[in-house]
Amino acid sequence: MLKQLKNVIMIAMIALVTICGSTSCNSSKKLSKKEYKAKVEQADKDLNAILNNETEWTLEEQQARIEEMKQIDFSKKNPEIMEMIERAEAKLANDFAERDRIAQERLAEEQRKAEEQRLREIEEQNKPKTSLTDYFNMIINAKDATAANKAINQALDLFESPDAVVLIRLNNYGDYDKPTTAANYLNYLKDQKKLTVGIDNIKYNAENKITELELIKK
Repeated sequence: MLKQLKNVIMIAMIALVTICGSTSCNSSKKLSKKEYKAKVEQADKDLNAILNNETEWTLEEQQARIEEMKQIDFSKKNPEIMEMIERAEAKLANDFAERDRIAQERLAEEQRKAEEQRLREIEEQNKPKTSLTDYFNMIINAKDATAANKAINQALDLFESPDAVVLIRLNNYGDYDKPTTAANYLNYLKDQKKLTVGIDNIKYNAENKITELELIKK
């Protein structure tokens, strides 16, 4: 029984050595002359494309291709390929550094613009707002026509257009004066020099511009 066990172990060891030897031979198998020549020609072509910026490969793809070439021993028969690989690696390192620099500059520019926008928004929020009623009073109290016209133009910026509808309600019973427009009513205030209405209702569009203004007689 013991002798049979020894025989089984011996056979297993011989099989293992045979398998390992076979694997070792396959892994260390040398390229044929034809295969090696094809590898050299392809490496020369790809390295020249990389060095001369004549490839559409990404930097990562170029790096992967160089790593593939380094798996082949060109040092004995084609040392010029090894020299090209070194130059390609140096170029690739510079290209990666340049890409990172550009990305950082772009990020810094985006951050600068975002900060400028944030400050503008804060400034706009903190800027004292002139209400429509304020503009009404500026128009009727203007010292001359130039000042009144300036106030009218500023007030019109609050409207969707100079033709935005202005309704004047005469009383609480639903009686209205003839409809007019924002531009006409503001110019009417300039001429009359007095304010006899109050704001009753305002309609806005999506841009927060006045589309319809309803006033009521005081």
